[in-house]
Amino acid sequence: MDEAHTATDALTGCLLGTAVGDALGLPREGLRRGRALRLFGDAPLRHRFLFGHGMISDDTDHACFVAQALLAAEGDPQRFARALAWHLRWWLVGLPAGVGLATLRGIIKLWLGWPPHRSGVFSAGNGPAMRAPLIGAYAAEDESLLRDLVRASTRLTHTDPRAEEGALLIALAARHGRRHGPAPETPAFLLSADEYVTDDGLRKHIEAIPGHLARRATAQEFARALKLEDGVTGFVTHTVPVALYCWLRYPTDFRRAVEEVILLGGDTDTTGAIVGGLMGVTLGASAIPDEWLSGLWEWPRSVNWMRRLTERLASGASLPLPLPWPGLLLRNPLFALAVIFHGFRRLAPPY
Repeated sequence: MDEAHTATDALTGCLLGTAVGDALGLPREGLRRGRALRLFGDAPLRHRFLFGHGMISDDTDHACFVAQALLAAEGDPQRFARALAWHLRWWLVGLPAGVGLATLRGIIKLWLGWPPHRSGVFSAGNGPAMRAPLIGAYAAEDESLLRDLVRASTRLTHTDPRAEEGALLIALAARHGRRHGPAPETPAFLLSADEYVTDDGLRKHIEAIPGHLARRATAQEFARALKLEDGVTGFVTHTVPVALYCWLRYPTDFRRAVEEVILLGGDTDTTGAIVGGLMGVTLGASAIPDEWLSGLWEWPRSVNWMRRLTERLASGASLPLPLPWPGLLLRNPLFALAVIFHGFRRLAPPY
């Protein structure tokens, strides 16, 4: 397999993997593990968001913005930050149905004139981690560039060092998957976590991964050890270790890795998106179950549009891919109505 094809397959797998993980996890987002199981059932997972189809949320939107900003930046982290900042500004104008509080505050500061390196707010949410897989897949051969891009992406919205450290770990995992494929053993960057992580809580959770892998513990058992029995929170010190564990625990099984993390409950669209992105860059787009891709009901950011976006990124092009943005004026209200429907559905049994 030549280098260009490898790059295309890895980047496409990453973005489409993010999309299917996001869409599958979205109906369960914010639900405790037990309640989600009663409402939507156990594995095998299928799309349940809108008439048996799936739609993407902010997790995939942001991954697409990262790809577009990388195209505009041509390897310059400052240009990347400026381009990503403008994508986020206009995204907020479109009134997305879901946006994290820290990300919202950061984008408002961007509109008020703060520069991208000063617009973030002190938060350890997992927003930067959800933008990280594509960065790791793109900058797999240049760790210095990878770090600079992660820093630029993170500080747009989050300034807590834990948010940046968590995003860096996810990007390093994507880098490892792009370069080495499925990991036969725990990667060195996790075995030497103190080199990348200063926060005691995050480092403790990362250091628990190898022992649980050696015992072949399930994802649920690992989550229980982290006291996340009822669901994985949107706190980066919870999201990142669990996502990394599922990526390593089921290294060649895209479906199993994504299902296991979503079935844990909690912030399931983001955990599903991160694991889907990591598995996609590691195994390639062909590993994504066909029914999960064909079940996506999206426009204008369709599956074909995302494929063309990553093909352009892999080719070394320097111009973002045009998006028929007026379509968002139709798509976003439909998405919002579906979100409202699910909100009311949660008021009804089974409890």
